[in-house]
Amino acid sequence: MIRLNLMLLAAVMVSAFYLVHTQYESRRLYAALDKGHAQARKFDAEHEQLVVQKRGQAASARVQQLATRQLQMRPVTPGITQYVTLPAATAPEQRP
Repeated sequence: MIRLNLMLLAAVMVSAFYLVHTQYESRRLYAALDKGHAQARKFDAEHEQLVVQKRGQAASARVQQLATRQLQMRPVTPGITQYVTLPAATAPEQRP
């Protein structure tokens, strides 16, 4: 009878330790999941901010301003347009 009681006590102790370990692992995994969700929200907010900045950088008024100031570009007018023509000798042949 004492052997049966000791075996049952050992089974209860193993079961209790397993239960504690499972609860600990569950809490650890839940904390990691919550941390992952928080990081995903942070990345989503950062992505939205970068999309807004990209739109601001690509605005046509800003591009026009950069082209005028930094690249010294100017609007096209007929007076400054140069046309390139090919001489007749170097023109490619037309095939039927």
